Amino acid sequence: MDERIRKQVAFILELDREKNVFRQTSLTGRGRKENDAEHAWHMAVMAYLLREYANSPVDIARVMLMCLIHDVVEIDAGDTYAYDTAGLATQKAREEAAKERIFALLPEDQREELTAVFDEFEENVTPEARFAHAMDNFQPLLLNHSNGGSDWLEHGVSAGQVFGRQQKTREGSERLYEVSELILREHIENGSLKTEDG
Repeated sequence: MDERIRKQVAFILELDREKNVFRQTSLTGRGRKENDAEHAWHMAVMAYLLREYANSPVDIARVMLMCLIHDVVEIDAGDTYAYDTAGLATQKAREEAAKERIFALLPEDQREELTAVFDEFEENVTPEARFAHAMDNFQPLLLNHSNGGSDWLEHGVSAGQVFGRQQKTREGSERLYEVSELILREHIENGSLKTEDG
């Protein structure tokens, strides 16, 4: 096998390790916790289906690629729970080191291409990145909703924390933010999402 395909295969096999990185969000129906690969796949399909709700026109193939690779770095860095303050403080450094190692497995042109897509997602400036971030926030919200808010209750997450996180949804899709708001209000009313004052 030549050097180029050898490197591509090495990267492909490395990606398989993403299936062993488990998140804090339970699968629909209160099943086991989802893994990063499942999360990324779900986001990519959602992006395609919900693209009409993006705030601006987007290159949907680029959005889907962002969704598929945005958590690849967690193979080394591990999953950082969205509401883990201590973990968030070191997340950037851990993920930068992981990005350098993992994307370096690829041939140089593809390393540069995927690194650029990954960095675009992280910078969250383009319409594509903002819509991909909307998916990254809306997907776990939908799973939590399907589970009666059990993951929020398990981790003692407050309504204010979830509303704060959903601001990135708003940057990518006002319409999906409106849906998020309705879902969150329902969980506040039924007690599965606590307000700061009780």
